[in-house]
Amino acid sequence: MITQTLQRFAANNAWSNLRLLRACSALTTEELGAPRTSFFPSLVATLNHILIVDWYYLDALEGGGRGRRCFDEDMPFREPRALMEAQLASDRKLVAFVKGLRDEDVGRIVDIERKDYTQRETVLDTLLHLFTHQIHHRGQAHAMLAGTDVKPPPLDEYFMQNDLPLREAELRDLGLE
Repeated sequence: MITQTLQRFAANNAWSNLRLLRACSALTTEELGAPRTSFFPSLVATLNHILIVDWYYLDALEGGGRGRRCFDEDMPFREPRALMEAQLASDRKLVAFVKGLRDEDVGRIVDIERKDYTQRETVLDTLLHLFTHQIHHRGQAHAMLAGTDVKPPPLDEYFMQNDLPLREAELRDLGLE
């Protein structure tokens, strides 16, 4: 049962990223990089941070061995379209990882390479942390987008049946119908 819940979180995460990044792709590269008020100084910096942290935790969850090297480049994508494609690829990878989990897998210990030590967490706690991280920074990006001419998309419709018409086409685009 817990893996079904995590699958829903992963799908909602991908859907929310798609909506936000489609809106951001209407911006020019200059608008995406323009100074804004938030934790990170621009939309492009915030969106790159979301992506890099995804890479980092996915690497830990899969035992990929990249660890902190995921952070070697703090701004790998400056163009809206390239950033969106990279995030979609990362989201698909996360969805596939979660779909492959069984309930007994969520207690497995994940080694997360930190600067001075190795953090050990369960798959469950690592995934919940990753989803929370995404929500937090997407909210910041959403607020920054409100300071542009592009209308921020709703990101708070969860996967309730009543909301299906709001996301049906986008779920098809993600292969999540």
